[in-house]
Amino acid sequence: MAICWAKNVLLSWICLGIQICIAYTPVCKPRTYHQKMAEVSDSLVIIPTYNERENIEKVLQIVFSLPKDFHVLIVDDSSPDGTAGLVSQLMEKYPGKLFMESRKGKLGLGTAYIHGFKWALKRDYRFIFEMDADLSHNPGDLVRLYRECAENGYDLAIGSRYIDGVNVVNWPMGRVLMSYFASIYVRMITGMPVHDTTAGFKCYRREVLEALDLDSVRFTGYAFQIEMKFTAWKMGFNITEVSIVFTDRTEGESKMSSGIFQEAVLGVIKLRWRSITNPKRYQKPS
Repeated sequence: MAICWAKNVLLSWICLGIQICIAYTPVCKPRTYHQKMAEVSDSLVIIPTYNERENIEKVLQIVFSLPKDFHVLIVDDSSPDGTAGLVSQLMEKYPGKLFMESRKGKLGLGTAYIHGFKWALKRDYRFIFEMDADLSHNPGDLVRLYRECAENGYDLAIGSRYIDGVNVVNWPMGRVLMSYFASIYVRMITGMPVHDTTAGFKCYRREVLEALDLDSVRFTGYAFQIEMKFTAWKMGFNITEVSIVFTDRTEGESKMSSGIFQEAVLGVIKLRWRSITNPKRYQKPS
């Protein structure tokens, strides 16, 4: 009798313990779509698009397969080829990682990046990247740019075609020479110690974009890339270049034009003049 009574008491205590554990253990529910959307990486890659339907899915597949977790913001300028529609479908495949902002009309590369920068600064991203949509930039180099800023302490890391010779594939010789000597021209006029002044593959620390007056950025094409580097340099941010191989697009059409090139040539002179006549513009906010 005594043994049976002891067993009953023990079983009662065990049952009570199980009930208490169940009562105070949170129920694990599957994450909703909106909960997944709330997940935040420390890194955002901004990719402007205009008629990049042939390339964008390939780019995204590579980015999201990298060992480092990156989020991507597509800024699409109403691409007639249906780029935005394809990205909308891919957002269901990559919830919480892929986002899109659609703009009305072809408004230019510079304004697309400014739009993306402002979008990123409203969120908690620490490192913000520029990258082309046409696979001319190797998405695998995102990790190298990230390390320069996150681990080595640089404020701006530039994927450079010209820091280690000329690393360009599939460009006509005329375009290679034009790009290479354009960077030499920019260095001569501005004094900026950057080899690839028109590079569009970059990683910014958040603090750089917060310090810049994004609404005062005036250029839209390659001159935009020069202006952003020049302003960051004049404000005293630490800049480094990472050697990359630039491969010309194999699908889709280039957006390069004589107007964009002319803007860059004349824009450099304007930048230099502005830095002389209005040096306060380049002071870091206290």
